[in-house]
Amino acid sequence: MISGVVIILLFMIIPLIVGVLAATKSDNTSDDYFIQGRNMGSITTFFTVSATWWSAFAFLGSNASLYSEGPVYLTAIGWNILFGILYFVVGKRVWYLGKKFNYVTPSDLLGDFYDSEKIRVVVGIVVVVFTIPYLQIQLTGGAYLIEIASGGYIPFWLAALMFYIVILIYVWVGGIRAIAWTDIIYGAILLFGLLYAGLYLSNVVGGPIAMFEQMQAQYPEHMVLPGPDGNAGYGMWISLCFITAIGALMGPQMWLRMYSVKNGTIFNLMPFLISIIAICYAGSLLVSWTGVLVMPGVENPDQILPLLLMEYAPFIIAALILAAGASAAMSTANSQIHAVSTVMTKDFYQRYKNPDASHAKLMRIGRYYLLVFSAIAYVLALFAPGLLVTVGLIAFGGTAQLIVPTLGALFWKRSTATGALTGMISGLFVMMILQFTPLPLPFGLSSSMYGLFVNVLLFVVVSLLTKPRPVSVSSRFELALNEFNKEEHKGHNDKKKSA
Repeated sequence: MISGVVIILLFMIIPLIVGVLAATKSDNTSDDYFIQGRNMGSITTFFTVSATWWSAFAFLGSNASLYSEGPVYLTAIGWNILFGILYFVVGKRVWYLGKKFNYVTPSDLLGDFYDSEKIRVVVGIVVVVFTIPYLQIQLTGGAYLIEIASGGYIPFWLAALMFYIVILIYVWVGGIRAIAWTDIIYGAILLFGLLYAGLYLSNVVGGPIAMFEQMQAQYPEHMVLPGPDGNAGYGMWISLCFITAIGALMGPQMWLRMYSVKNGTIFNLMPFLISIIAICYAGSLLVSWTGVLVMPGVENPDQILPLLLMEYAPFIIAALILAAGASAAMSTANSQIHAVSTVMTKDFYQRYKNPDASHAKLMRIGRYYLLVFSAIAYVLALFAPGLLVTVGLIAFGGTAQLIVPTLGALFWKRSTATGALTGMISGLFVMMILQFTPLPLPFGLSSSMYGLFVNVLLFVVVSLLTKPRPVSVSSRFELALNEFNKEEHKGHNDKKKSA
């Protein structure tokens, strides 16, 4: 057990080394620290987006959901496709506008488009408040791995603290460059690890085919909607698909990655690449249903993967797969800590307290926020436990509300600040009220979906009933987006000619 912990601890040293190396390549400006000077290459972009997208929510939470709720989590294949498409359609336009108008945060674009300080503040608060729970589940997931790998020698509180400290150190030193470099390693390990874990552990019951046959004979209710408890039906399938993809895309860590890209061509490939890696969820299915057969009734389903590994896999296999799980948690947590500190520094400190702050000052303030918000997430991991998927959906539900004003900014000239504010605030209010309502919701849809419906409805209605944005404000965006469309059209025609 102790040797397993040693391997994970050695693995955690990697980002510390990478952080130091990344710092040596930095030009020591706040732009480099927060968005890598808008100079992130295609390979780095793919891996950092993938590693940030695949978190403890995917690596551990997927197993927990399939183990306890049946096949509803397989909608993950759909949400990977949807995320890839949205990353292309929305992300490429965000990247273009960010490059043109020097945006760094979600509030920069939305506040500028709607010409509203209220929107700037509300968007900043939303991305901070709803990113913290998602950061919490990364610490929780990583802590589970260390606690189980050590046989309980390292308690949960200490394991979470270890994750917190390691992430804090290398993000502090290297900023987003350190995160992106590390994510190349972590992304490859975590995607391989999840698929391999499923193929390996299914051999405990005779392999994938034998596993499906035994499940059909013994637990057929696990193989169809709405699952063994009858609570995970088509409504949850739809909710998971839309809220997870949209909520992840609208998280501040993804906005920073949209802004950081050097060349827009990577956005064209992302739908294909993100869809292809969804095959790794086959590993989750094999792990989970093997667990149902050989280890039913586990008290905390989030721990089913590490429990199976420690019971049925040799030490070296278990340690390597647990390291892959640590990759999933760490590669998302690093991005979220960095993103929250960026939002607090740029949207609140620089804009409202010290507009003339130097690069050194902004970097120093950003690092202070790293300390504060990662400490908050650590406390939540200790005192506000919950299934990783459940907590993750609350976090995604909050950030998903930003898709409405974002699409309005990119595609609807008639959208207004009043409509955007009314929709966002009402959507969040409805979501939170319904989230804590004990009664089942109509059609089995999640509270986040109903919040999104209210958001869209009020955004459209109120925008149509209020004054259009002044031409002096709207024309700047309209011209920029027209330029974007012309460039896209020209690039498409050039490809056709070369073909």
